[in-house]
Amino acid sequence: MKPVVAALAAALLFASGAGGVAPPAVDQALVDGDTMPPKLSAFGLFAGNDPARPVASFAYTLNTPLFSDYAEKHRFVSIPAGKKAEVADDGTIAFPVGTVIVKSFGWPDQNGGRPVETRLLIHRAKGWVALPYIWDADGRDASLAIAGRRVPVNFESPGGGAHRIQYGVPNKNQCKECHSRAGAIVPIGPKARNLVLPATMSADAKRRWFDRPEALKPAMPRWDDPASGSLQDRARAYLDVNCAHCHNPEGSASNSGLFLRWTDPVNVNYGIGKRPTAAGRGSGGMDFAIAPGEPDRSFLIYRLESTEPGIAMPELGRSTVHKEGAALLRQWIAEMPKASH
Repeated sequence: MKPVVAALAAALLFASGAGGVAPPAVDQALVDGDTMPPKLSAFGLFAGNDPARPVASFAYTLNTPLFSDYAEKHRFVSIPAGKKAEVADDGTIAFPVGTVIVKSFGWPDQNGGRPVETRLLIHRAKGWVALPYIWDADGRDASLAIAGRRVPVNFESPGGGAHRIQYGVPNKNQCKECHSRAGAIVPIGPKARNLVLPATMSADAKRRWFDRPEALKPAMPRWDDPASGSLQDRARAYLDVNCAHCHNPEGSASNSGLFLRWTDPVNVNYGIGKRPTAAGRGSGGMDFAIAPGEPDRSFLIYRLESTEPGIAMPELGRSTVHKEGAALLRQWIAEMPKASH
């Protein structure tokens, strides 16, 4: 069983108390307080502080996940007993105060498959707080890394290429760059349109954690599964997850005028024939973010295929090029009818 799959199964076991196993308790007072404990174990988010045994309200996956140097991720949410997440008509999910969204990053060939980093997004009374933790060499605990850090990582990508990178754990302020909307930190991953709950989760469990579980209907396809949606829909799903947290009217890239949310119309503001406004040298001297029919003349592709600071997009979260994702977007642009001149 893959480490991620095993972790998800364990999360469900401990969350539900299945098999007579009572779920351990998260230190809710610490979650609700204003301290930043130096060790991850203080929160009680993992049974025996074993990252393969998360204490969860529910585990989840995403139809289309954010690319992070080919890292395997496992995700779960801890919601205080008696509280529920509210699902809005537009698919956004409002998690109650006291919620912790947990995401661990790892590679099968690194640390014996154990996580390298675990990030917490904690909803406290004053707002959301992002805390990055790096697992210690012995794997027994993880240490707070407010200033971020570079961690050497070796792995093979799906195509078989060997990589040796300095994986970037973001500092506390860098977390704000992606998790910012109108100046406030917010979750960006779990949205109803992209959220996938475990098939084994009962209807009662869904009602326990969500006020409107019937509204949790994933609309976005899997970016890498042609059977799940059209080429354009899969490309748009990829852009929504990898780019739209900044490229929206309230995001950190709002001045670009390039808006890439799943709900945005595919027009000039989506990049079609859009000239650069805030790209700087990131435009590579090209005229358009997306030049229909011409991926090699589209600076959106140029930036996705670069790792050079000041050019690469996204700016944070990757040290390698996601070749498969770039290939999807290349195909999408190549199949667009060329603009008449």
